[in-house]
Amino acid sequence: MSEGISQPDQREPIEAHAGDKDLFSKFDDIIALREGLLATGQTDPFNLVMEKVLSPTRAICNGRETILLGTYNYMGMTFDPDVVEAGKQALADFGTGTTGSRVLNGTYQGHKECEEALRDFYEMDHAMVFSTGYQANLGIISTIAGKGDYIILDIDSHASIWDGCAMGNAEVVPFKHNDIEAMEKRLKRIPEDAGKLVILEGVYSMLGDVAPLKEMVAVAKKYGAMVLVDEAHSMGFIGDNGRGVVEDAGVIDDVDFIIGTFSKSVGTVGGFCVSNHPKFEIMRLVCRPYVFTASLPPSVVATAATSIRKLMHGSNKRAHLWENSKNLHKGLRDLGFKLGTEEPQSAIIAVIMPDLQQGAAMWEALIKNGLYVNLARPPATPANMTLLRCSLCAEHSEEEVAQILDIFEKSGKEIGII
Repeated sequence: MSEGISQPDQREPIEAHAGDKDLFSKFDDIIALREGLLATGQTDPFNLVMEKVLSPTRAICNGRETILLGTYNYMGMTFDPDVVEAGKQALADFGTGTTGSRVLNGTYQGHKECEEALRDFYEMDHAMVFSTGYQANLGIISTIAGKGDYIILDIDSHASIWDGCAMGNAEVVPFKHNDIEAMEKRLKRIPEDAGKLVILEGVYSMLGDVAPLKEMVAVAKKYGAMVLVDEAHSMGFIGDNGRGVVEDAGVIDDVDFIIGTFSKSVGTVGGFCVSNHPKFEIMRLVCRPYVFTASLPPSVVATAATSIRKLMHGSNKRAHLWENSKNLHKGLRDLGFKLGTEEPQSAIIAVIMPDLQQGAAMWEALIKNGLYVNLARPPATPANMTLLRCSLCAEHSEEEVAQILDIFEKSGKEIGII
């Protein structure tokens, strides 16, 4: 060590000056909200620890067996024996990770097999796998729509969509949620010769409502726009073959890009984009969130490929999940809870709470009574609502749905919400 250079333990603390700006000050309102919530003795609803996962529908939380109703594990593939075995075999054959990007050493045989499974699942020409669903939106959107282009998107779009817009520096034109007329008005104002990308979601994750894709895609094409649909919450479940709302609405051949994730119905982690665009493969060289990040571990892509191929034959699971959704939706309405949709539209059922305090209290009552759901709060929610978001699984039995309703009734009466 050179003379005059201090050892780490000899350094004097850096003093703050009166004019220094604390870069964390922008979070003060959120910090105060959280501290106020916890000061009442409320358990932190955003820091739940699952001590042991028993199945797709049950886990040990806070030392007790708990029914899981907030995991997005729609098709229950996380414990499928074939999927688990595929992951074990890949781990043994290829090790724990790739230690590289897809464009360098990070493309293993499993990555190609996973993309092949996606092409077969969607019957499309191209498939590109990302390390997360967030990165799929970030990468595809920021790469195809840049400066001088226009993105027309639903105001309730997921954070990853908004971040993809910001990263690409395109002109962003939002429209009122699921409003076809508002969307067309925005498209009319955009220069005819400009590049245009309309971004929609099949199922919106907060309320579980479905987009009117048939009408919206027709309007987008009328004005010469390309269309990207995020099917994160419908892939595997909605549509005759589980291809999402685009399939159910009959517009799968009219959209340009479908984005999805492996962390929901597929039961692992990762993201993807499928497309029939003839130039799509160039994305592997120009999409920064794909080029500049490590690829998924071999065990993960092996589980994803196996799960995707099994979902092609998941019609019985899809039918059972629809029954679960209908039964839970009706049961909660009959108990007097206010829900995000008049009828069940997906595997997400949102229970609207009066405010954050009562919502947090209800969440805590549910977890203490053996049921886990998601507490969703502003600003992530539409119209500043506080929601208890339930996501059903194809592995929930009829008896478990009845148990869930009993716990909601008991907890709602304890808190005074019903």
